[in-house]
Amino acid sequence: MTALLLPALFLALFLFALARRVKLYDCFTKGVKGAVPLVLSLFPYLAAVLILSELFEQSGLSAFLTQALSPVFSFLGIPPEIGKLVLLKPFSGSGSTALLTELLAEFGADSYIGRCACVAFGSSETVFFISAVYFAGSKKNLAKPIVISLAANFFSLILGCFLCRIL
Repeated sequence: MTALLLPALFLALFLFALARRVKLYDCFTKGVKGAVPLVLSLFPYLAAVLILSELFEQSGLSAFLTQALSPVFSFLGIPPEIGKLVLLKPFSGSGSTALLTELLAEFGADSYIGRCACVAFGSSETVFFISAVYFAGSKKNLAKPIVISLAANFFSLILGCFLCRIL
């Protein structure tokens, strides 16, 4: 039933536009013309985030920070095994998905580490990618929203791991 929802919605929209005598193709091409400059303005920001996230991993900085922050994570109740996921998630959604898959295969979905990995993945966002999209071309200072987002992600992770431990 839900598989038919989207086609039904498009059909209803199409019929509504026909009833209102809207020139659908002209509206569609006008929208596409407006999208091209947007994509071109976003491209440098997205490319920078993708390049920096790959550089973060390939340079060894990710492994170094994971090792260095391991005692802090342990103290806060975050399993050190998910440290790499915690550091990667703000940069890359697909990379963190792959890392989550590896963690679940190694430790199991019902283990404490597996549950905390799922919490880390589900309770956080790709902050830098989203910031690149939302603030592309903005002249505003991005430091405050990014710091607030990262802090919220981290505190939700601490609370989530705590709840995983007691539940």
